[in-house]
Amino acid sequence: MASGSDRNPIIIGGLPSQVPDFDPEETQEWLDSLDAAVDERGRERARYLMLRLIERAREKRVAVPEMRSTDYVNTIPTRAEPFFPGNEEIERKILNATRWNAAVMVSRAQRPGIGVGGHIATFASSASLYDVGFNHFFRGKDEGDGGDQVFFQGHASPGIYARAFLLDRLSEGNLDGFRQEKSKAPHGLSSYPHPRLMPDFWEFPTVSMGLGPIGAIYQARMNRYMHAREIADTSKSHVWAFLGDGEMDEPESLGQLTIAAREGLDNLTFVVNCNLQRLDGPVRGNGKVIQELESVFRGAGWNVIKLIWDRTWDPLLAQDRDGILVNRMNTTPDGQFQTYATESGAYIRDHFFGDDQRLRAMVEGMTDDQILHLGRGGHDHKKIYAAFKAAVEHKGQPTVILAKTVKGWTLGPNFEGRNATHQMKKLTVDDLKGFRDRLHLPISDKELESGAPPYYHPGRDSEEIQYMHDRRLGLGGYVPTRVVRSKPLALPDDKTYATVKKGSGQQSIATTMAFVRLLKDLMRDKELGKRFVLIAPDEYRTFGMDSFFPSAKIYNPLGQQYESVDRELLLAYKESPTGQMLHDGISEAGCTASLIAAGSAYATHGEPLIPVYVFYSMFGFQRTGDQFWQMSDQLARGFVLGATAGRTTLTGEGLQHADGHSQLLASTNPGCVAYDPAFGFEIAHIVQDGLRRMYGPDSEDVFYYLTVYNEPIRHPAEPANVDAEGIIKGVYRFSEGTSGSIPAQIMASGVAVPWAVEAQKLLAEDWNVKADVWSATSWNELRREAVACEEHNLLHPEEEQRVPYVTRKLAGAQGPFVAVSDWMRAVPDQIARWVPGTYQSLGADGFGFADTRGAARRFFHIDAQSIVVGVLTELAREGKVDRSVLKQAIDRYQLLDVSAADPGAAGGDA
Repeated sequence: MASGSDRNPIIIGGLPSQVPDFDPEETQEWLDSLDAAVDERGRERARYLMLRLIERAREKRVAVPEMRSTDYVNTIPTRAEPFFPGNEEIERKILNATRWNAAVMVSRAQRPGIGVGGHIATFASSASLYDVGFNHFFRGKDEGDGGDQVFFQGHASPGIYARAFLLDRLSEGNLDGFRQEKSKAPHGLSSYPHPRLMPDFWEFPTVSMGLGPIGAIYQARMNRYMHAREIADTSKSHVWAFLGDGEMDEPESLGQLTIAAREGLDNLTFVVNCNLQRLDGPVRGNGKVIQELESVFRGAGWNVIKLIWDRTWDPLLAQDRDGILVNRMNTTPDGQFQTYATESGAYIRDHFFGDDQRLRAMVEGMTDDQILHLGRGGHDHKKIYAAFKAAVEHKGQPTVILAKTVKGWTLGPNFEGRNATHQMKKLTVDDLKGFRDRLHLPISDKELESGAPPYYHPGRDSEEIQYMHDRRLGLGGYVPTRVVRSKPLALPDDKTYATVKKGSGQQSIATTMAFVRLLKDLMRDKELGKRFVLIAPDEYRTFGMDSFFPSAKIYNPLGQQYESVDRELLLAYKESPTGQMLHDGISEAGCTASLIAAGSAYATHGEPLIPVYVFYSMFGFQRTGDQFWQMSDQLARGFVLGATAGRTTLTGEGLQHADGHSQLLASTNPGCVAYDPAFGFEIAHIVQDGLRRMYGPDSEDVFYYLTVYNEPIRHPAEPANVDAEGIIKGVYRFSEGTSGSIPAQIMASGVAVPWAVEAQKLLAEDWNVKADVWSATSWNELRREAVACEEHNLLHPEEEQRVPYVTRKLAGAQGPFVAVSDWMRAVPDQIARWVPGTYQSLGADGFGFADTRGAARRFFHIDAQSIVVGVLTELAREGKVDRSVLKQAIDRYQLLDVSAADPGAAGGDA
C-alpha cells in the first residue's frame, strides 16, 4: 500500500492540489480504516461513512470541497421534516377540484367550432407544488406592500385559473372564455400569463421559456436594490419561479445563476418541475436531469433541495442498510423512470427490483398495486412543505428545489408520462370517468355523457372553499393579483431642459453625449432624481457615463472591498451598497431583465422607477428582442437607448456592430415608442414627452426607444419658433431652402440630418434646386398614427375621414420627396404611401463593414452627394431637370469611387 507521502498531491475534482502532510502516520491510520470498511462492509457502507464524515465536517465548519451532486434521494431526510400545519385531507379535496376544472376548461376549449387548444399535462404534474405554495407560502398584497412575486410556469395557467374559479375570482363564463379574449370579451382569459391582456390578474409574463428564470433573478435583485436605496421596504418579499426541467435548456434559464449567488439573494427560490419531459419527449432519456441540474446549481453557488420520492418510499429507504436501493435509484436513467410511470406494478417489480434478490426482498410484502403507487416527491404535500419551508428559511444563498413529478399526473393511463402528453388537450368520456374516480368527485356518468363535461364547485359554504379563503386571508390576499398603487410623479419644469436646448456651441458632441448631459440635469431634480435607475452592460465609459461614478455610484450589496486601480482619477470606478447604477457585466439579457424589473416597480411595489438602459444599438432588439416583448407584456416603462446606432456611424467596428435595422425591429413592438433624433433639443422634447406619458397623471404602459449616435456634430440651439408638436409626432421642417428655383424636399433622421443639410447646400449651389430639409424624428410613430387613421376610416365611413399627420404636415410642400437615414430603406419606406408626392428613399441596405464613415456612406449611397443625385433623379423623372445632369452629378461627385469620399470625423466615442 502506498504511503501517505506518496499520495501527494491530493487530487480534487480531477486536478492536483499541493497540500503538505504534516502527520503521515495519522493519515495512514485513516486510510487503513477506510480500506477496512470497504473490505469488511462493502463499497456502499464505505461511501455512507464518507458522506457522514463530510456532513460532520461541515457542521464543524471545516472547509471541505462542495460535492457536485448527491444521491438520488430527498435532500431533507424524513427525520428532519417539520410538522405540516395544514389539513391535508381538505387540501387534497381542494386540489382535486382544481385539477378537474383545469382539465375540463381545456377540454371544453377544444369543443367543435372553437378548437383553441390549451395544455393540461404541465399543471397536472405541478399542481401539488402550487397548492402548497398557495396554502402556506405565497404572500399577497393586502398588507400594502408588494407581497411575494410569483413567476408561474406559462403552460400551467389553466390550473391557476381553475383555483381562482373556486375562490370566485373568476366565473364559469371566464373559464369558458379561455383563449377567446375578444370573442368572449369581457370574460375571455389569456392563454398564458399576460399582464397586458389581464392587467388586474397576472404580474409576470413567463411563457416565452427561459425569460421567467432570468426575470425572477433580476426581480429578486431589484427588490434588494430598492430596499438598499430606501425606495420601498421589500424585506418581506420573496420571489418564486416555477420552471420546467425542459425549460432549463434555454440559455437564459441558467445563464445568470451566478449573480443570484454572488449577491446572496436568499429572497429567491426556483422550483423546477422535473417531470422528465420536454414538450414531446424526454429531457435526458439516457441521463438524469435532476443530477445534472444539481451539479449546475451547486457549482453556481445555490442551495439545492432535491425532492424526489414521496412518503411511500420512506419504509423502503429505511431498510436500505447496504445502499442497494439508493444505488438502483442513482443508476436508473430518466427514460426508464418514465417507462415505469406508464407500466404496471408487476413490471416495476420485475424490472426495477427484480434482478437483485436483496431489492426484490424489500417489496415481497407489497402488492403490485402498492408498488405501482410508489410515488414521486413533487406530489406529496408534506414533503413539498418541508422543501418550501427550508427554502424560505435558508440564509445567504438562493435556493432551487428540484421536484420530481409525472407529466399528466392523475389524468389517466392515456396521459400520464406519455411523450405526446403536452399536446393532448381532449379527454374522452372514458378518460373523464377514470379521472373523476381518481379524484373522488361527485359527478355522475350522465353528466359526463351528455355534452361538455361540467365544472365542479363544492359550494361557497363548503369547508374546502372556506379553508382556501382563510389561508389567503392569513397570507395577505389573493395570488396572482396585479395592483397599481403608485401615484403620478411631480415632473420637472422646462428649465431642466434648457441647457441641452442651447445646443453645443462650437463643441462637437454625439447625440449620446447630448442625452447624457440631459440625464445629468434630470438626476439633479430633488423629487425625480433618486428614481432613475441607470443600466448598462459594462460600457458606461463607452457611452460617456463614467461622469456618474463619483455621485451615483455602482450598486453592489457588498460595497467596494478593494482599492480601485483608477482611484486617483476624478471619474474613478466606485461601488456602493446604495449605488444607483446597475453595472450588469457583459450581459444584455441580464440588463434587459433589470430594465423590466425596474420599469414595472410602479405596479410590483407601488413605487415608480425610471430605468435608463444604454447599450450598443446592435445588441438590443436584435439580441434581446424577446425580452422587449416581455417588457411590453409586463407593462413596464422606461427609456431604452440604442447607442452607437446606424449602419455606418460606428466606424471601424464592422458587420456585427453595424445596426441598420433596430428601428424596423422596434416598429414591430406595439408598446415601444421609437425615435431617431438628430439634435439635443429634439432629445429634450422627446424625453420630456416620455416622462409625461409614462409617469404623469394619465400614464401609459409604453416604453421609449431612442437611437443615438457616437459621431460628434455641432448641435444647433433650439429654433425660436421650434415645432415641438412636429418633433413629438415624428416630422418637422428643420431647414427651409433659401436659394434655387426648382423645389424639392429632403426627409432625414438622426445622424443623416447633417448630410441632408449639406446636400441642401450643394443642390442650391450646383443645380439650382431649392430643397427643404425635414427632420423625421420618428418614422415609426408617423406610420402608427397613419395606420390608426386608416383603421378609423375603414370602420366609420359615415364620419369625416381622418388624414394622417404626415400627409397634413407635408401638404403644400412641393416634391419630389427623398428620404435618407443610416438605416435600411424599409425604415423610411414605412410612410411612403402617405407622403403627398413622389417619394424615394436612400438607405444602408445590406451588411455593414469596417471602414471610414465617409467610405461606408459612399458605398451605401447615403452621403450628401448621393442625396443630391437622388433628388436630381426624382426631378428628372418628373421632367423638371434634364436627365443628362444625372451623369454629370455622378462624375462630379465621384459617386462610383468609394475611396474618393471624405473620410469624415474619425473615431468619436459616445
